[in-house]
Amino acid sequence: MEQKLGRREFLGAVAWAPLATGMMAAAETAQTTPHNKVVLEAFDYRGVTLRPSLWQRQASAGRDFYFGLLNDDILHGYRVAAGAANAPGRALGGWCSPNSNTVFGQWLQSMARLQHASGDKDLLGKADVLVGEYAKCWPAMSSAPRGATGGLGHYPYEKLAGGLLDMHHYGGHPDALALCDKITEAAAANFNRDRIPANREPWALHSGRPGEWYTMAENLYRAYQLTGKAMYKEFGDVWLYPAYWDKFAATSDPKDAQGVHAYSHCNTFSSAALAYDVTGDPKYLRIIRNFYDWMQNRQTYATGGYGPDERFVYSDGALGDSLEIYSASFECPCCSWAAFKLSKYLMMYTGEARYGDWIERILYNGIGAALPIKDRGTHMYYMDYHLGSCLKYYSRNAFTCCSGTYFQNIAEYSNLVYFKDAESLRVNLYLPSEVEWKGVKLVQTTDYPEAPISTLRVTMDRPATFALKLRVPGWSKGMAIRVNGQTQTATIRPGDWASISREWQSGDAVEVTIPLHFRRAPIDQQHPNRIAIVRGPVVYGQEDPHKWLSEIPADDDELDKLMKPLANHPAIFQIDNEPVVQQRNAFKPFYSFGELERYRMYFDSRSRRVLW
Repeated sequence: MEQKLGRREFLGAVAWAPLATGMMAAAETAQTTPHNKVVLEAFDYRGVTLRPSLWQRQASAGRDFYFGLLNDDILHGYRVAAGAANAPGRALGGWCSPNSNTVFGQWLQSMARLQHASGDKDLLGKADVLVGEYAKCWPAMSSAPRGATGGLGHYPYEKLAGGLLDMHHYGGHPDALALCDKITEAAAANFNRDRIPANREPWALHSGRPGEWYTMAENLYRAYQLTGKAMYKEFGDVWLYPAYWDKFAATSDPKDAQGVHAYSHCNTFSSAALAYDVTGDPKYLRIIRNFYDWMQNRQTYATGGYGPDERFVYSDGALGDSLEIYSASFECPCCSWAAFKLSKYLMMYTGEARYGDWIERILYNGIGAALPIKDRGTHMYYMDYHLGSCLKYYSRNAFTCCSGTYFQNIAEYSNLVYFKDAESLRVNLYLPSEVEWKGVKLVQTTDYPEAPISTLRVTMDRPATFALKLRVPGWSKGMAIRVNGQTQTATIRPGDWASISREWQSGDAVEVTIPLHFRRAPIDQQHPNRIAIVRGPVVYGQEDPHKWLSEIPADDDELDKLMKPLANHPAIFQIDNEPVVQQRNAFKPFYSFGELERYRMYFDSRSRRVLW
């Protein structure tokens, strides 16, 4: 009987039956240097420090939660599978009841990156123990009855390979790469290679079969680039996804890309990005650029979120219609992770500032607005944008895939603030932070996005000449730059970099002002009056879902005039001409709504409804 694997089942519990002949006997060293198409570099989890802010506190609290999980609990299922009679600890529960396969690799990757960014020796020590103890279990798990892959299916294998690779690369673990080689050899020899593309119908095929096989190339190509071992590229080549990727080869508005699982089908384009980096074929860059534009123009809400009921939708107004049907609007941790990665790759491969806009929206309105992970693995699942009363929802199951991507997201924050090339330092996010680059230290102080000004101060041992480039948000109007109090004449175009080239002196200060005006954000072209209210990059929600608004002005400038800040809360606003009532009717940033705090995000702006 055919084995079927759904995403919302225990992804790590099933190993696919071997259908392929052996692909390789041992790792080979590649004879050629991998292509490198990067024109703009991230800081690769080193040299950037987050300073106090809501997002720094979120990352710190998340780190503490994952660090606090007992190693024996995380490892319990593996030790049982390896034959331990009295394995210490207890299973994590939820999706990690049989073992931690669903999230184990993602947690290793997050620990490796986070400690590399922060110098957190305790976190690295925990990750070292987890790798070492898993390695002890592997020989017994990879023998009968669990099979040569040690209980790993495609999904958990790919995550584990990424985690082991990063424990080698960022964590310096002496055995992580050898273990990654072993599990890859087993996977290459035994994995099901049916590679059935995803389809709208039946439901079981919405993430393909085997489940999410089309995400595997990214980490395999990363392994090839970092190790030069040909087996990783050869195995990565197996999992390319032309059946879906090619829909975007010549257009950013395909007519048949809907109906499939949203997170994994955004995530697969990170594999296409690495295919571009490794092969140099410009087709892959064209594909991911077109996909990005399709997402922004056809699939994303004002928050940057996407995927109602975890699906891509038709481009005919279905996104606006979804607000009447689904409350599961946006699978927050997983979809944020896929958006972060794709945007970062595009920024690195093109050097274009516009790709930072999605990173910014997701930071403030997506994962950065998520409820915290807590208790015994209770974690955020989806954002609700349904018309009327909404809530942010926790998953009904503990330790699902979202608890893996939640950790990956918060570990990624510091890697998204700044970028660099040989001649310039780039500021992508206006977030309290500091960065060190070529003997220059830049400290960014700001209350953005609640206030319009960010101040960047440089210190260095001796004067240095370089370009400081600042991302001009695509939504912005009237951004201004001053250096040491003097207004700069830099070209400032929304969606581009504003560049200041000069000989910098220690103590120089750059003041960036990005006016934060309110504006309407229609859900799609077919619903021009079904809108969210946005200030700068931040979506605002109405506090009291019982009260409907009077007609919202059709003009953004008029809307901005009507929104008045509260005297004691400058980031919270009320509509100036609304009558004073007992129910609260204030608007505040979406990220400030907590558990069980109701809000309204989308409005039919020409509909005035009074219930009493």
